Amino acid sequence: MLDSHDRTILRRLQNDPALTAAELAELVGLSGAQVTRRIDRMTRDRVIRGQTAVIDWAALGFPLSVSLRITLDKTVPGAFDAFLAAAREVTEVLEIQTFLGRVDVRLSLVARDLAHYQAIYRDRILSLPHIADIEALMDVAAVKSETGLPL
Repeated sequence: MLDSHDRTILRRLQNDPALTAAELAELVGLSGAQVTRRIDRMTRDRVIRGQTAVIDWAALGFPLSVSLRITLDKTVPGAFDAFLAAAREVTEVLEIQTFLGRVDVRLSLVARDLAHYQAIYRDRILSLPHIADIEALMDVAAVKSETGLPL
């Protein structure tokens, strides 16, 4: 179980993942060693699964974001695993989610422009195995995008 110090550490890390153990210790009111032990425990328990940089893909020349909802041909044994393995190889795919229901998989991908997206779609996506149906949704705006929870 997490106590109030653990939750405060997590809250502070969500707001600023670059904080050092010493900075966290000062903010939380614990020693640096105590904070380090708590972070190590929460990492070991997979409460903290790592730290990542949030990349602005548009700033790197990939302003186009597309979400693909894919239904697979589930009559083929191993279709799901074969599709996922192949989809992981498409470098522009940033996220793969699986679902229960009519839609089996959602791919989120980025592209430099429409021509680049069309090339990715024709050459890489449509060649993925066992696709029964596909729907492309072009992102217009990110209204809310959060990675943290209120702790």
